[in-house]
Amino acid sequence: MMYSTMRDAIILFLLSARPAASLSPVARPGASLRHHHLDPDRVQPVSSRRAFLSSVAVVTVASSLSPSAAKASDAGVLLGASAPDFSLPNSEGKGNTSLGDLTSSGKWTVLYFYPGAFTSGCTLEARGFQRDISTYSKLNAQVVGVSVDPVEKNAQFCSSERLDFYMLTDKGGKVSKSYGTALSVPGFGTFSNRQTYIIKDGIVRWVFQDVESKVARHSEEVITKLMELQRTA
Repeated sequence: MMYSTMRDAIILFLLSARPAASLSPVARPGASLRHHHLDPDRVQPVSSRRAFLSSVAVVTVASSLSPSAAKASDAGVLLGASAPDFSLPNSEGKGNTSLGDLTSSGKWTVLYFYPGAFTSGCTLEARGFQRDISTYSKLNAQVVGVSVDPVEKNAQFCSSERLDFYMLTDKGGKVSKSYGTALSVPGFGTFSNRQTYIIKDGIVRWVFQDVESKVARHSEEVITKLMELQRTA
């Protein structure tokens, strides 16, 4: 548990994130996890972890990290190239979802990597995608999130935020590394940097690397680019 707590603290420090509890709540009390087919008794509460992080994240992490401790790879090289293959557990509890599963639908795929469920930036980002989910549907597009969070935590996040899309668990960050979106911190492991990829027919059509500075309006810029790509396809 300590390892998980420290990793969450690192995420908050690097991304200057506040505990998600500071945001206006949208989840109803006792929100059901049935939509994501997981046993609620298996899901660990996160409120105590948030309280801990809010008080010790800066002090603990600042004393243990150097400015060069974490570095994301250049994801721009994937633009126009084949999207790296993957098969990862999904938050719906239905086994693994592969790149082939996503591309076989014929839809455009918005594959977005995020550092950690329930942090403020990731919550804002997910809410933006959910707010615009009907627009994505009209554009024949699907939204899928990826993080190193456990399946149970991603399922709880999807349920509490009432998301109509699912998350994939990239345990160990192997897929994040292949997409050039991994942040590795010695002693604490790897998690996903905040980057988004638009994929069609297995090809990376666009890469959003500077997402952190405009999280709240990120979904809007994705839709704008998606419409532009479809006009020129």
